[in-house]
Amino acid sequence: MKNTWMHGALALCLVWGLAATAQAQSKRIKDESGQSQKAATVFREIMDTPDKEVPRDLLDKAACVAVFPNVIKAGFIIGGRGGRGVASCRTASGWSAPIYLNLGGGSVGLQIGAQSTDFVLLFMNRDGINSLLSDKFTLGADASVAAGPVGRQAGAETDLKLDAQILSYSRSKGLFAGLELKGVVINTDKDDMSDVYGAGITAKEVLTGKINAPDSVLPFPNTLGRYSVNKAER
Repeated sequence: MKNTWMHGALALCLVWGLAATAQAQSKRIKDESGQSQKAATVFREIMDTPDKEVPRDLLDKAACVAVFPNVIKAGFIIGGRGGRGVASCRTASGWSAPIYLNLGGGSVGLQIGAQSTDFVLLFMNRDGINSLLSDKFTLGADASVAAGPVGRQAGAETDLKLDAQILSYSRSKGLFAGLELKGVVINTDKDDMSDVYGAGITAKEVLTGKINAPDSVLPFPNTLGRYSVNKAER
């Protein structure tokens, strides 16, 4: 009788454990889905602002796009940035499923308070893509970066910046402009990647279109497709 009771208790504990694990996994996937949706919303709002958006011809030349919504910059004298974001690249069939990234970096100066800023990065060439495929890179050190032109400022100004691997933008308090983000560190969020795609899946596998993603994390690449439908060459 005692053994039967113990076996039943163990079985119940196992069921509870499995249920708790499944619930935690569901919450994490929901969080990553929210990140894709937030990035999609930020990009859509920027692109739907007349004469203040990322130039369409420039967007069509970008190999990959990353968006970091609500990055916080806070501190006094010594401060830093911290935020999460997603990135997608062009493939032969359209924009890839998103990879998940963290953004951080310190700054020193006279500053006080906190500020939330949205960042958009355009990866313009193969070297820029390679930096995105690495586990960690620093803007301005491992990858060249320049402030991207806005709206109708493209033209000659854009031609001067096409040698940069990455073009960067920021939106704070409704103002969208190019910003040179030197010293910012970006790394792949392996926990988020594992939650969505499974253990061991790499950024390269996702960004080259080799991985099928759940529909819940596709708002960001789907939104990119609304504004730039050009596909990567086979």
